[in-house]
Amino acid sequence: MDFDPLGKGFITQTNVTPIVDVMLVLLIIFMITAPMLTQGLEVELPRTTTVDVLPQDEDTLVVNVDKDGTIYLEEYEVEVRELAGHLQRMIQDRERQVYLRADQEVHYGVVVRVMSAIREAGVERMGVVAELERD
Repeated sequence: MDFDPLGKGFITQTNVTPIVDVMLVLLIIFMITAPMLTQGLEVELPRTTTVDVLPQDEDTLVVNVDKDGTIYLEEYEVEVRELAGHLQRMIQDRERQVYLRADQEVHYGVVVRVMSAIREAGVERMGVVAELERD
């Protein structure tokens, strides 16, 4: 509480201007950074003639392998030996599906090791993502 200089006692009103200023700055920061967080990883997917659309619900996890062989669980980089542990912590419900997006330039052995780590985590339903072949 502040003292009223006119001698009428204390001022009991709260000054909300600093709170509004802070909230506006946080809102601007959020608006700038949110689009950067939703960008996907650049992966050149293999092409095939039959492709289903990748579901966008909260029950799916995506494991990405870029052309350098770097593994990402969602957007976080992980080592292949740590992948099973991270998946076990993230999957509470065993019905949750995992999709593997591997660049077409990745060596087959890397993809097999990633698939093995996914199975080791106890995932029973795993899909492999590809793109539709264009004529």
